[in-house]
Amino acid sequence: MATSDGKGAVDLTAARERMVARDIAGRDVQDERVLAAMRKVAREAFVPESLRKAAYEDTPLPIGSGQTISQPYIVAFMIEALQLKGGEKVLEIGTGSGYAAAVLAEIAGEVCTVERLHPLADRAESIFAQLGYRHIHVLRGDGTRGWPAYAPYDAIVVTAGGPRVPEALKQQLAIGGRLVIPVGAGQETQELLRVTRRSATEFDVEEIGGVRFVPLIGEQGWPNLD
Repeated sequence: MATSDGKGAVDLTAARERMVARDIAGRDVQDERVLAAMRKVAREAFVPESLRKAAYEDTPLPIGSGQTISQPYIVAFMIEALQLKGGEKVLEIGTGSGYAAAVLAEIAGEVCTVERLHPLADRAESIFAQLGYRHIHVLRGDGTRGWPAYAPYDAIVVTAGGPRVPEALKQQLAIGGRLVIPVGAGQETQELLRVTRRSATEFDVEEIGGVRFVPLIGEQGWPNLD
């Protein structure tokens, strides 16, 4: 049985190891880079204080502003689908808590992440600074437009479900790059797609699994009805 330093740090570290073994490697995520990153990043740093004991349950958790931190397995599955080798420039659409960006930053050379909800972007940026992630850049704005200033990207991951693949994101993808995005005709469920750019005009599209994400709001996504 793991001992505790009184703050739960040791217990949470042990829980993280169990979570990776049981819910990620145990569910056939095999990329050693992804597994190592999931073992390293402290998910409890990205959830509200009141939910830290639940940080390593394989489930989404509320983070405010009507948003959630994604299920750890889904984070790992989507990052593995990007087929990163290390050192890439990656664009994330939907910063949310910042957890997935931190996992990406353990593999990629540079991570650019876009969040339309300013309170979430502010909080994530503060956590990145506290944890020393100086190669994560945060933009507040419409993620469906991407972030042209840093393009092209070796990989793009979208953590919200849209009605189609935004054209702006396809055009910001490097030749040979991969874009992973949930797409569905409605806002309840989506199919996770991997789009690989083969040339300036050619894209391959694969369906890699059924998922459920919050709506991708923006000019090239769903309209904001709030």
